[in-house]
Amino acid sequence: MKILFCGDISGESGRKAIKTYVPKLKEKYHLDAVILNAENAAHGLGLTPKTYQELLRVGVDVMTMGNHTFDKMDITQIWQSDNILVRPLNYPADTAGKGFHIFTIGNIRVCVVQILGKAFMNCKLELADPFQTIQTFIDEHKNEYDILILDYHAETTAEKVAMGYFLDGKAALVVGTHTHIPTMDAHLLPGGTAYMTDVGMCGDYTSVLGMTKETAFSHFGLGTERMRFEPAKETSTLSAIIVEIDDKTFKAKSIRPIILGDTLENTIKI
Repeated sequence: MKILFCGDISGESGRKAIKTYVPKLKEKYHLDAVILNAENAAHGLGLTPKTYQELLRVGVDVMTMGNHTFDKMDITQIWQSDNILVRPLNYPADTAGKGFHIFTIGNIRVCVVQILGKAFMNCKLELADPFQTIQTFIDEHKNEYDILILDYHAETTAEKVAMGYFLDGKAALVVGTHTHIPTMDAHLLPGGTAYMTDVGMCGDYTSVLGMTKETAFSHFGLGTERMRFEPAKETSTLSAIIVEIDDKTFKAKSIRPIILGDTLENTIKI
């Protein structure tokens, strides 16, 4: 099977990239599922019911979140009905929402989990240990799924690399999100896990992590008055990966970075 995982969607330009390229990628590669990180989809911070529905119409199977999960408080409306939204599993147990989602492709059960890293994340909620959380989850739920996919939403590369090796052979895919910069290290680990430190951002790369340069400058101590962050929307680029997973062994066979759009060098033609 082939699964597309799209990196952090940043505002309107990110949603445009999803709507422009995901249908074309589905047709070109005969994709079996689409997963994306939606924590910045609504004007660069959080997710609203409206943007959730907008992304659903593209044909997404699972949406993951992150440290900006509750930046738009009306997100709780989404969790009041059946949904495909996944917030960090290592949030406190009484936090709204759910930390994993299981869906089927044919008769194969695919489980998507998100874990939030602890280093330099400045999270408002107390986080449980990422490694212990995912290990406990595997111990308790391993009979409920065939394929495990982890979105590790973390700041430091070292923490993400460590998680990749920790789950090698236990997960089919460990992919990093959060930093909005695609790394060049997509590869297969020895135990059959596809890994990439950060898949990057879907949005405007003529920006500072999806925000306009001018508003970002004021947050870095340049003596200017601090401005409210505003999403950039001059260009639109999709950063994603396609992972191919064996239908019998449930191990990854390949992982391919996908970059399409206006700014970064494209990895394919479509």
